[in-house]
Amino acid sequence: MPDVRMASPQGKWILLTTVLGSSMALLDSTVVNVALPRIGRDLDADLTALQWTVNAYMLTLAGLILLGGSLGDRYGRRKIFVIGVVWFAIASLLCGIAPNAGVLIAARALQGVGGALLTPGSLALIQASFHPDDRGRAVGLWSGFGGIGAAVGPFLGGWLVDGPGWRWVFLLNVPLALVCVPVALRHVPESDAGTFRPGDAKSGAGQAHGRFDVLGAVLGALALALVTYALIEAGEGSLIVVLTAVGGVAAGVAFVYVEKRRPDPMMPLDIFASRQFTAVNLVTLCVYAAFGGFFFLAALQLQVVAGWSALGAGTALLPATLLMLLLSARSGELGERIGPRIPLTVGPLLCATGMLLMLRVGPDASYLTDVLPAVLVLGLGMVSLVAPLTATVLASVDVSRAGLASGINNAAARAAGLVAVAALPLLTGMGPEAYRSAAAFDDAFRKAMGWCAGALVVGAAVAFATVRRPAPDCTRPECRTHGSVMAPPLEGRPTRGRIG
Repeated sequence: MPDVRMASPQGKWILLTTVLGSSMALLDSTVVNVALPRIGRDLDADLTALQWTVNAYMLTLAGLILLGGSLGDRYGRRKIFVIGVVWFAIASLLCGIAPNAGVLIAARALQGVGGALLTPGSLALIQASFHPDDRGRAVGLWSGFGGIGAAVGPFLGGWLVDGPGWRWVFLLNVPLALVCVPVALRHVPESDAGTFRPGDAKSGAGQAHGRFDVLGAVLGALALALVTYALIEAGEGSLIVVLTAVGGVAAGVAFVYVEKRRPDPMMPLDIFASRQFTAVNLVTLCVYAAFGGFFFLAALQLQVVAGWSALGAGTALLPATLLMLLLSARSGELGERIGPRIPLTVGPLLCATGMLLMLRVGPDASYLTDVLPAVLVLGLGMVSLVAPLTATVLASVDVSRAGLASGINNAAARAAGLVAVAALPLLTGMGPEAYRSAAAFDDAFRKAMGWCAGALVVGAAVAFATVRRPAPDCTRPECRTHGSVMAPPLEGRPTRGRIG
């Protein structure tokens, strides 16, 4: 049994290194959007290259995050976490010195691989290291500090872009890694499936996992990659685009076939036998597709059309994150009292209203009258839905599968954002040079907000029709405070049936 106490020096070192590691991946999933116009200008990149700058990272992260958690279970959570941090730092360095858009995109894909290794590992290290009596508090602090990092990210990214330059958005990860890795090696105890696994205290399990589902991971990532390529390049209408789309669908079908037949799949399909779990993941796909598209385009709209600086654009969206950081825990408590159906219905509708209010943002937009009302309504909507969504995901499966359910939900959210960033320029007629023209981008942005609001309305309708109150003794989230706008929080496999 793990025995590190929160008040001990070792406990504080463990918390520091896990917060630093997870913050690296969290920051790069948000701050890059603020830097896109400057990246496009400096590297002479068109909109397609900017889409890939965002999507290359999300693609490998979403496709491999479940496998990353399994690697930690097998080979040691500290080892895989440290490898992920080093990998992420090297990839960040490559991003920072990239001479052209092609190198930057490839380095961003490598960053996503590192993120898939360190993101699940940071939470797993906390759960595998701390004494059960301190684990809830440690997870709460970890998620709280992560939320602060998410709030600071866009502001910091904008300051770096306007000051030292966009390359420092990536280079900043290198000194963070230089602090994180030595602390992890010196102060964090190793754990693996043969020593301790979250959930062992309840199940008595301790054996190592079976074979890795590498084929499933490859097919899943390949399906996402091919579909994304087809959507981004669809404007060309070439035969290669059609073949890529067909190949993406075929890879998706093959993924389902492999996962159904393997004895130890990465994503056991029987978990979707829970109608509640399936329904909440459909809601997740709708709302995070809208969020992914919004945060990709909003930062561009504020800079290209409204003429704001990168710092101004990053700071403008900060209230939404702050609201989540301050109110997510209370939203979770409200969801427990009244059930998830109302929050998961009202939340997306509020978010849709916020995105429609963004239609007021045009040339010479005022922050107080045009931007802030939209961001506040959007933030309140996100507060309403994110915590109940996570709680409902965990409550819809057996306690022993809570970590798996959370990982699938997190991956689904990232995949939805990935597809939205690829599809929205196609749906709105946004050409490769659109972000260089204020008028053309403004027209496409207005159409995109309609698509995003529509996706949120669909999500609200699905929630209202399908989501029901969970059993009173179901699993509860440990991550009460959350600030990420790109994906719901990852949850581990708790050692008690109910986490209060």
